[in-house]
Amino acid sequence: MEGMSFNVGEYVDQMGLLLDLEIADEYRDGVVANFERIRAIASLVNSFPLPEDVEVAPVFEP
Repeated sequence: MEGMSFNVGEYVDQMGLLLDLEIADEYRDGVVANFERIRAIASLVNSFPLPEDVEVAPVFEP
């Protein structure tokens, strides 16, 4: 996937069609902006390397 561009506006439009969710024109720019933020945060989280011996916790206990 490296080197491939990701068009957030196109993604929002396609997901709206897929989910049969009409996004009003006055809200579309805000939705796209929020997905841009989500993408930036997810990129940061996904770039963090995890050691091979890490196991998933079955129950969260604070």
